[in-house]
Amino acid sequence: MNSVTSTSSSYDFTTKINRKGQGSAKWNLMYTQAEGSSLDGIVPFSVADMELPHPPEIINAIHKLLDTTILGYTMPKDSYFEAVITWQAKRHGWTPQKEWIVTSPGVVPAFHAAIRALSNPGEGVIIQQPVYYPFMRAITINNRVIVNNALINNRDTCTYQIDFDDLEQKAAEPQNKILLLCSPHNPVGRVWTQHELQRIIDICTRHDVFIISDEIHDDLIMPGHKHTTLLSLMDDTQQTCAMVCTAPSKTFNLAGFQTSNIFIPDKAIREKFQLEFTKLGLGMLNAFGYTACETAYTMCEPWLEEVLKLIWHNYQVLSKLFSEHLPEVKVYPLEGTYLMWLDFSAWPLSQEELEEFLHTKAQIFLDEGYIFGEEGSCYERVNLAAPTQTLVEAFMRLREAADTVGIRKHQQA
Repeated sequence: MNSVTSTSSSYDFTTKINRKGQGSAKWNLMYTQAEGSSLDGIVPFSVADMELPHPPEIINAIHKLLDTTILGYTMPKDSYFEAVITWQAKRHGWTPQKEWIVTSPGVVPAFHAAIRALSNPGEGVIIQQPVYYPFMRAITINNRVIVNNALINNRDTCTYQIDFDDLEQKAAEPQNKILLLCSPHNPVGRVWTQHELQRIIDICTRHDVFIISDEIHDDLIMPGHKHTTLLSLMDDTQQTCAMVCTAPSKTFNLAGFQTSNIFIPDKAIREKFQLEFTKLGLGMLNAFGYTACETAYTMCEPWLEEVLKLIWHNYQVLSKLFSEHLPEVKVYPLEGTYLMWLDFSAWPLSQEELEEFLHTKAQIFLDEGYIFGEEGSCYERVNLAAPTQTLVEAFMRLREAADTVGIRKHQQA
């Protein structure tokens, strides 16, 4: 097994980092879920931030900022916008205009603001469950209605497709004003093809449904796949019907800087969106976020390439371990994101029993599938952005715990 648990890198992606007591949301959640159990050496694989050191260039840039800059109210410099535009052009083959960019303290605040700006209370927002759980919260807390265009799950082939007939029907209903799209899709790991995205565009523009495209995972694409920015497929007329949300946070593990870049080509839509932030008293971002983002996009591409290799390696390692030792647990293909999607429905456990087993018997802390919608019941989402050995250790605990309590014997019977 040792031969498949390491991969070469110019960076330290092997040291297990202990984030206890650092305020990490993911680690704090693990200790809450553990209810006093001993967790020495245990790493959680739930919330989507990385268990990896930051790019050294970003650390150095932040040190330099502290040493040389007055930390007053700070606006993005021209070099910041240039870095954002150049990154999109280089990595994704499209060139947005500077005036399209609205900075935001996160992608989640951005789609909250967009939902308020572009729909009225009681109107529908289409989503495709199982999907990133803040989507549902953004709809309901703003008094809009969840309209679920559930993905088609073929369990035999472990593949998901969009139900276009259902999307057409729901987009045609006049009370449904927005499609909140996850591209690449979290948690199922699909990277939508140009053909799929074009069908979405055609349906939504035909029925005057505005598309909010959450593309926060756009840089995390696995071999053999390519991310297509939604706006890159749209002509000038269609671009009035969409916005794209991006950030360096997933790509470079910078979620704590709360810095995102939202591309909105239409001036009137952009002003409506910005007004929602103005109502909340939100304006400039923090100085550290601007510096971290610009540094990431101009200096840290080699780090990202190594991370992508690690994620793909981790996926291959875990897929092989499940195939050889727990084949009844189905592993879904990973096309994009660093999030592995596992189907545990073959085990004779309810969702609640599965969660309790993972926490108390196996000491594994993942994101339970049901939080992404009822379609995710008895699924689990695994964060692969971690040292390979820590993931292998978690798998071995899972296998041992399953054998100890007889889950697999009961399942095979």
